[in-house]
Amino acid sequence: MSKTIFTNAAIVLPDEVIHGSVTVEAGEITDISSGGTQATGVHDLGGDYLMPGMVELHTDNLERHIQPRPKVAWPHMSALIAHDAELAAAGITTVFDAMRVGSILSGQGADYGKYARQLATELLEMREKDVLRISHFLHLRAEICSETLLDELDEFGPEDRVRILSLMDHTPGQRQFRDISKLKEYVCGKHGLSDAEFEQHVDDRRSLSARLGAKHEAGAVAAAARLGAVMASHDDTTAEQARVSARLGVRLAEFPTTEEAARESRAQGLATIMGGPNLVRGGSHSGNVAASVLAEKDLLDIVSSDYIPGSLLAAGVMLGDLWDDMARGIKTVTANPARCSGLDDRGEVRLGARADLLRMARIEGTPVVRETWVRGRRVC
Repeated sequence: MSKTIFTNAAIVLPDEVIHGSVTVEAGEITDISSGGTQATGVHDLGGDYLMPGMVELHTDNLERHIQPRPKVAWPHMSALIAHDAELAAAGITTVFDAMRVGSILSGQGADYGKYARQLATELLEMREKDVLRISHFLHLRAEICSETLLDELDEFGPEDRVRILSLMDHTPGQRQFRDISKLKEYVCGKHGLSDAEFEQHVDDRRSLSARLGAKHEAGAVAAAARLGAVMASHDDTTAEQARVSARLGVRLAEFPTTEEAARESRAQGLATIMGGPNLVRGGSHSGNVAASVLAEKDLLDIVSSDYIPGSLLAAGVMLGDLWDDMARGIKTVTANPARCSGLDDRGEVRLGARADLLRMARIEGTPVVRETWVRGRRVC
């Protein structure tokens, strides 16, 4: 690969922002210097930010592409290509594609079907054919309240690039939806259930959880060890739930719903992840703790775009403004998620790192992605 020199850039380093130049060769960063350069053929960024490409640990965006409407299936290859391109355009250069494992084949909600193994196979095949623009890993969302979790987990092996496994328990009346009225609003709005159908949905899920929940949790923990995946909790609500997560070996606390849970997660040494949409919108759509509250109390480590890819950059910049430290804010969407997921070769502008880079401008305060590079190759 040819040498590329980016100059006249506000370079976001791990702990500061400097004005200078960055040299990329063979897909790696080989030089960082302050000030200008006398070299010819440089890529002048016009004073825009040059920052690491973002690392996304939990996005439901791929699921949105394969099922753009309830009961509407979209061809997987087209969905994968569109998802990959959307993330590249949002400045995301590494993604952990969240795929649910654990299906419900009977009772109310029997359309909660299996899809992860087939989709993962197609994703990995496209990666091998160099069809995709950015780097993809798998994040298996292990649905504890399901019928088929253990069988579906058995279909995955160490060769599948599963780097994160999250313990998801959507039993009605707890965690994200401990307020049943919020659950009803969400489920009935999405699936058009009647009042009677919703009540049956709640009864079925609670019965399923009582019958298989403990077995599924233990099996998911064992699967994470077999796959070499980092474990994440999901929607911990109480301090006790955070302590249980830590005892199970969880390292990432995804979307704690209360300050109490976030504070105990920090005490237990877990990195706390909150959603970009929560931060950008100014609060949780489920009525849970606001990400900004945790940020103000130094209880926020990582941001995930969750269901809106464009929220990741916006959130990182918002945190930079909130903390009056742009380098720190950008770390929540670059270096911090990379390190916590075991990726040491990216997430920072430093010598020897992968040249996964993002050019960002601010227009009337709003961050705008101008260009994205993966291993020094422009992908957007």
